[in-house]
Amino acid sequence: MTHSRHLSPAVAFAVAAAGIGLFSIMDAFMKSMTLAMGVYNALFWRTMLSAGIGGIAWRAGGGGLPTRRAARLHLIRGAITAAMALLFFWGLARVPMAQAIALSYIAPLLALLLGALVLKERVGARVIAASLAALAGVATILAGQSRMALGPEAFAGALAILASAMLYAVNLIVARLQSQAARPGEIAFVQSAIVTLILACAAPWLAQFPPSPQWWKIAVAACLATASLFLLAWAYAHGEAGYLATTEYTSFVYAAVLGWAIFGERVAITTLVGAGVIIAACLWGARRAALPLEATA
Repeated sequence: MTHSRHLSPAVAFAVAAAGIGLFSIMDAFMKSMTLAMGVYNALFWRTMLSAGIGGIAWRAGGGGLPTRRAARLHLIRGAITAAMALLFFWGLARVPMAQAIALSYIAPLLALLLGALVLKERVGARVIAASLAALAGVATILAGQSRMALGPEAFAGALAILASAMLYAVNLIVARLQSQAARPGEIAFVQSAIVTLILACAAPWLAQFPPSPQWWKIAVAACLATASLFLLAWAYAHGEAGYLATTEYTSFVYAAVLGWAIFGERVAITTLVGAGVIIAACLWGARRAALPLEATA
């Protein structure tokens, strides 16, 4: 029997924001590990452990083989994620966390357009206005960051993050399609497994066993990544990609605090002002009517 139920978009928004929060904390661990053993080994070992954790959770939830459509989407998103993550974490090791996250904010804006073009989602005036306001906040941050001395590799790092952000915009759209074809547990496991297999192709030449002090960081980062994937998969199954993409802006607060506390990265006044604009825009954009969902029982 099919019936309609209403789910406030604020619930999906809050779950997506929680997923972004866990992912932001994972970013700090990944930056530390990348500086210690390089981007490939940091990502390879963390993703391998994430696949193991996700596999246990997936089996506990009943398991089951993916459908043909789900498998195709898993492969597509896995390939995008592998390239996206390598570019982002390579760049993250070369620029402050707050600036890296600010540069990545072009992704939600691109996702709004892609969501309308690919998924035929309606992009309301409130979400568009909120995104433009958030973009003004990002511009304020970048204006302040441009006056800081970041080192000779900062420009290359910024370009890598921008390229990663473009891939992430596509990733957000695939995530929406993927969440409609598979359960969150399946996505969290298969996503990590595919990325691990892709990275393993270079293992004979690049893989090195991590130093013992890095293993606890790998374990924590793997748990955070798995939990984040699960939360985001659930959120994107219950909300529109363009709307939920605005939750990405909350990651700036985490990046600014973690960058300062862990890596001693200075947070400029313009950064704080820009962050305030972004948060206000996100809260304003989140005020929407409930979405009717179809459920089967």
